[in-house]
Amino acid sequence: MAFRAFYALPAENFATSGGQHTNAVYGFLSMLANIIAEEKPEYVGVAFDVGRKTFRTEMFPEYKAQREAAPEEFRGQVDLIREVLGTLGITTLSRENFEADDIVATLATQATDFETLIVTGDRDYLQLVNEDTTVLYPMRGVSTLHRFTPDAVVEKYGLTPRQYPDFAALRGDPSDNLPSVPKVGEKTATKWILEYGSLEGLIEHAEDIKGVAGQNFRDRIEQVRMNRKLTQMITDMDLEVTPADLQFKGAAVSEVAERFDALEFGGGLRERVLDAIPNDGGEAPAQTEVPTQETEIVDAPLKQWLKGKKDVAVFVQGDGRPDRGDASAIALVDADFHGMQLELGELSAEDDAALAQWLNSDAPKYFHEAKAAFHMLAGRGIELRGIAHDTAIAAYLLRPGQRTYELSDVYQRHLKKTLGQASDQLSLLDDTSLVDQAAAIMELAAELTKQLQAIDSFELYTDLELPLVGILARMEATGIAVDVEILETQLDAFIEQVAEQERAARELAGDDSLNLNSPKQLQAVLFETFEMPKTKKTKTGYSTAAKEIEQLAVNHPHPFLDHLLAHREYQKMKTTLEGLIKTVQPDGRIHTTFNQTVASTGRLSSTEPNLQNIPVRTEAGRQIRSAFIVGEGFETLMTADYSQIEMRVMAHLSEDPGLIEAYRAGEDLHNYVGSKVFDVPVDEVTPELRRRVKAMSYGLVYGLSAFGLSQQLGIPAREAKEIMENYFERFGGVKRYLDNVVEKARKDGYTATVFGRRRYLPELNSDNRLARENAERAALNAPIQGTAADIIKVAMIRVDNALRDLKSRVLLQVHDELVVEVAPGEADEVKKILEREMDSAIELTVPLEVSAGAGKDWDAAAH
Repeated sequence: MAFRAFYALPAENFATSGGQHTNAVYGFLSMLANIIAEEKPEYVGVAFDVGRKTFRTEMFPEYKAQREAAPEEFRGQVDLIREVLGTLGITTLSRENFEADDIVATLATQATDFETLIVTGDRDYLQLVNEDTTVLYPMRGVSTLHRFTPDAVVEKYGLTPRQYPDFAALRGDPSDNLPSVPKVGEKTATKWILEYGSLEGLIEHAEDIKGVAGQNFRDRIEQVRMNRKLTQMITDMDLEVTPADLQFKGAAVSEVAERFDALEFGGGLRERVLDAIPNDGGEAPAQTEVPTQETEIVDAPLKQWLKGKKDVAVFVQGDGRPDRGDASAIALVDADFHGMQLELGELSAEDDAALAQWLNSDAPKYFHEAKAAFHMLAGRGIELRGIAHDTAIAAYLLRPGQRTYELSDVYQRHLKKTLGQASDQLSLLDDTSLVDQAAAIMELAAELTKQLQAIDSFELYTDLELPLVGILARMEATGIAVDVEILETQLDAFIEQVAEQERAARELAGDDSLNLNSPKQLQAVLFETFEMPKTKKTKTGYSTAAKEIEQLAVNHPHPFLDHLLAHREYQKMKTTLEGLIKTVQPDGRIHTTFNQTVASTGRLSSTEPNLQNIPVRTEAGRQIRSAFIVGEGFETLMTADYSQIEMRVMAHLSEDPGLIEAYRAGEDLHNYVGSKVFDVPVDEVTPELRRRVKAMSYGLVYGLSAFGLSQQLGIPAREAKEIMENYFERFGGVKRYLDNVVEKARKDGYTATVFGRRRYLPELNSDNRLARENAERAALNAPIQGTAADIIKVAMIRVDNALRDLKSRVLLQVHDELVVEVAPGEADEVKKILEREMDSAIELTVPLEVSAGAGKDWDAAAH
C-alpha cells in the first residue's frame, strides 16, 4: 500500500526542505487515517516485506525477478512510515525469508474470534476471505476501497475464495513473474476450475481438454503447480505476536507532532490522524503549538474605526468562485491587533456603505488568497482595491513547489504556530474564528516581508505578483464567450470518431469486444496477437502508456497503433469538450481560474476548466478554439504572442554569439541553427533537418539527453549524439551556460530568473541519483521557463494599464499568448498597445518578436 501511495501522489510535490521525498509517507498516513476513521478498528497491525530473498525465491529463482529496483524517491520512505507508525502506537511486523503476505495470512487465520479487515493492493489475498475476513482492495489509487466478502469474490470471479489460488495459478501473474498458460485467460481459467472443482481435478482430466489451450496446459502442468505453491500464503508462521497483541497502544501526541514537523507536513494531516487514532491525551511540544497573536475585539462604529487605518488584514468568508462569488462574513484586524468580525447580512445601511467604500479605496489591505476575496466581495457588488499583501503568494515565492498554501499550513510552516490556538481572547462575540484568521494574516505579512527582503525577492512580489492579482481576478470575472452549439456539434463528431477508431481497431485485432481502455487487453493484442516488440515492463505487464505506444508507432508502424492513438486523441478531445460544456455559465461565458501558486517555475496555470491545454496546431484543437467567440457588444478577439520566447531567453542567458547573431539578423532560428549543425547552406535545410534541430533546441531547455533525442526523433542514439555534439561545437556558449547553471545551482541551492524568482533545488546534492538528475533537469529549465513566465506577467501588467482608458479587455493568458476582447473601433489602438507593451516588457540582448491577429473567434484570431 505504501507503493500505491507513492504512485498516487507526485513525488516532486512532497519533499522536505532537505530533499527527502515524503509522498508515500503522506499518502499512506492519509489512507490509514481514512480507514481507521471509517472502520474504527480496535486492533491494527502493518506488515512489511524485508527483502527480495524469501523461501519462494528458493523454490523458483525467477519469482519477482523481473521487478525493477524501487524508484530512488521511494527508498527510505518505508523506514519513515515505520517510524511514524511507532509514534502512533501501531504494531509493525516483518520476518526474514517470508513476505508480508504470510504474516497477514497467519494473523488472519489465528483471528478466529475477530472480525478481520485486510487492506491490500494484492488480489492474492482473496484466498483468505471468509465470513470473518474481508479484503479491502483499492480501486482508484488509494482513495476508493472495494469490499471483498465471500459473495463479492464469487460475484467478481465466479469462484470461491478457496478456489482463487487455483485460478491465479492458471492465469499467471506478471507482477510476480509467474508465467501464464498461453491462450488461457481469466474466462477460460474460471471455466476450467468450475468444471473440475480444483486445479488438481483439472490436472486429473488434462487429457480431456481439447484444442490449443488444452495442449498448452498439458505442456505446462509443472509450471502451473509451481505457480499454485507460490501463490498459496503461509497461514501457520511462528510469530511472536498474536492478533490480541495488535491492540492500539495510544498515539504519543508529542512524538507525533515532532515527527510530522520533521516531515514538514501541514497541521491538517496531523489533526486527521490524531482524530482517527486513540492517543495518550498529551500535547504537542510548545514550539509547534505556540498560541496565535492575541487580538482585542473592539466595539466601535465601523466608519470611525476604519478612518485613517493604514494597514488592515482582511479575512472574507464565502464562495470565491469567479462566476458565482458571495461573501457572508468578514474579519478585520489592524497592525495593533485590534479587530472586529462582521456578519455582512446583519450590517446597518450605514456600516454596509462604510465597509464597501473602504474596500473600494486604496487603503492598504492584507489578504491570504486575495483573488478569492475579490470574487466573494464582487458577489455583493463591491470592487476590491488596495491589495497590499497576499500571504499565499508571498509564501509561494519563498517556497515554490509546496503542495498547499492554505493559511493554516503557511502559518505553521513560517511561524511554527498552529492557527486557532489563541489564549484568552478578549471577545464581545461568541465566535471570533474569522478574527483569528485575519490576525494570522497580519502576523504572516510582517514575517514573510522580512523573509522576502532577505532573499531580494520583495520587489518581485510587490511589482510583479501582487499587481497581477487584480488583473487575473478581473479576467476570471469577465470570462470568455463560447458558442455552445458549436461545442455540442463538435462533441457529437468526436463521439463518432471515438466509435469509428474503436471499430477499426477491433476489426484489425479480430475481437469485437476489445476494450481499448483496458491495459490487459491491449497487452494481449499488441504483444501476443500482433507480436510487437515489448515496451517497458511494469508491475502489471508491458506498458501501454501513451509515451510507450507513441514510441512504438514511430519505430514499428502498424495500422492498429494508428487507430489506437487516434482513439485516444479523440477520446481526450471528447472529455475536454464535455468539461467545457459543463462549465458554460448562464451569461454564455466560461470563467476559468488562473493559479499563481502552482507551477514552481512561475508559470500561471488554468483550472475549472483548463483553457491552456487546448491544442493549437492539431485540427481537433483548432475546431475547439473556434467555439470561443467574441462576446456581445464587442467587435473582435485579438491574440498576441511572443515568437520563440524561451529560445530568445536562452540566447540572452547563454550570451552565445551565434544565437544572438541569428536573432539580430532576423533569421529563422531553426534554419540558421540547422545550417550550422549539419554544415549546409541555410536554403538547403530541409523540413526534416529543421524538425531535428528544433526538437533538440527546445529539448536542451529541459535537459534532453542524446538518448532522449533519439527516442523523440526515432533515430539511432549514435546519430542523435552526433547532432548534439555538432550543436555544442558550433554554439559553445549554450554548452557553457547549461553546465554552469547546474553547478551554480548546486552551489547556491537554487536557480534564479532574470527577475530574481528563485526555485530551490536541495536535491542537487542528494545521494539519490534519480532525485539528483531530476533536480539537474529542473535547474536547466527553471531560469529559462521562469524568465519567460515573468516576461509575460510584466507584459500583462503593462497591457492592462494601457487599456484602462479603453473598453477592450484582456480575457486569457495562455503561456506566451494574450487573448483580448476588442471593443468597436478600438482594434488598431489595441494592436499597437499589445505590440508596444509586450515588446518593451524587458530588454534582452536579442529583440523580442510579438505578432498579433484578430478574428471573430479564437482560432480565426490566430496568426
